[in-house]
Amino acid sequence: MTVMSGCLSPRKAGILDHADRIATDRLAWREKNSFFHDEDERYLRFLIPPGSRVLDIGCGIGDTLASLAPSYGVGVDFCHKQIGIARQRHPDLTFVEGDAEDPATLDGLQGPFDFILVLDTIGSLEDCQKFIALLHPFCTRDTRLVIGYFSHLWYPVLKFAEFVGLRMPQPEQNVLSPSDLRGLARLADFDPVKSEQRVLSPVRMFGLGRFLNRFVSVLPGIRQLALRHYLVARSSRKAREEFASATVVVPARNERGNIEPAVQRIPDFCSDIEIIFIEGHSQDGTFEEMERVKQAYPSKDIKVMRQPGKGKADAVFTAFDAARGDVLIILDADLIMPPEQLPKFSEALLSGKGEFVNGSRLVYPMDDGAMRFLNLIANKIFSYLFSWLLNQRYTDTLCGTKVLRRSDYLRLKAGKAYFGDFDPFGDFDLIFGASKLNLKSVDLPIRYAARTYGETQISRFRHGWMLLKMVAFAFLKIKAI
Repeated sequence: MTVMSGCLSPRKAGILDHADRIATDRLAWREKNSFFHDEDERYLRFLIPPGSRVLDIGCGIGDTLASLAPSYGVGVDFCHKQIGIARQRHPDLTFVEGDAEDPATLDGLQGPFDFILVLDTIGSLEDCQKFIALLHPFCTRDTRLVIGYFSHLWYPVLKFAEFVGLRMPQPEQNVLSPSDLRGLARLADFDPVKSEQRVLSPVRMFGLGRFLNRFVSVLPGIRQLALRHYLVARSSRKAREEFASATVVVPARNERGNIEPAVQRIPDFCSDIEIIFIEGHSQDGTFEEMERVKQAYPSKDIKVMRQPGKGKADAVFTAFDAARGDVLIILDADLIMPPEQLPKFSEALLSGKGEFVNGSRLVYPMDDGAMRFLNLIANKIFSYLFSWLLNQRYTDTLCGTKVLRRSDYLRLKAGKAYFGDFDPFGDFDLIFGASKLNLKSVDLPIRYAARTYGETQISRFRHGWMLLKMVAFAFLKIKAI
């Protein structure tokens, strides 16, 4: 499809004319600014794993799309010369010539895609909201829209760089802040999942640029000065997805007195509920009580397991692997998260409001003795740190109740090698994995009750030290890319 400049607005015709004139020089400009492009693509590869189905709108000569190693990659650009160069350089990818704001161009594409990449193209569009709205047909629930753009604060610096020949000349661009992009996405029925700002130095600076971009540009306060901002969003129109069954996993160690109450108090929030009790080397007869309860409630689908290893993470993931439900729910056997509140978690997932639902104990007042004061302070501090690290709000990272779809757990498990076996709790395996998958996380406030049986198995200082190490771990694996 050849784009006729006469069909375009005067502004867009001027952008097309400019693209035609600099097409043969584009590779040379990329090589001249290779450090910046390497930094940009490094973070894009963190967001978009290899082997994904990727649609790149405004693909230029296709080098960024190729760097993502897609299993199926489609690039769209309205510049005939750039599309020709892209096809020569990357014959394994598909390139389409056409105006991405023209529905006729998009109608010819074969979707859906795992990721839709709009890198800088947002600055040349006539109607950003209308364009974003055109992308819904290429989306499933799992599809993520990734928009990358220059910070509006850097606009004078970038124009000066063009003037002195350090940057490829650009026609006048839309000036958009991160909040502008989030607002446009919402208006077009795309739900922002997370946003990030990074890159303080677009040049090597004798080796200092990589250090600044990796460790400094992401720090609170400083990140607002970064050159690049990225938005990850999902289609709100495709967010809702029915499920037929659910599995409630109840890990338990020395919780004999809470096993039968758990069964009695789990409401019928779904027509098909599986309950998996998984026991962790108890000394108070917990496993025997699980077997008794299973026999006492034959009308309920109750399974009893013994975990093969140690720690809550081993118990949870062993049970998840054996679960048959479409939705996986963790309910700690201490029942300090009242089981009666599980329907709220189920509804948050079913409605599409969240894809990873995390309980929060730190919103409503607690029962006396439900949480010790030092634990409360530590939880609030770690919640702030992890909200910054993950670019999504977490008010309570250590609440045991977490809910996600089984299909998302399987994807999380497949990518678990990125983080390795670092978490004895399992909470951060799930939280970090959900962040890496770009799942929409929501905090669900719960009423936190005091224990009625047994004692807490949390050691404030030993586990607090482990949490500090996890902050450092998350910084290196998620933030300092």
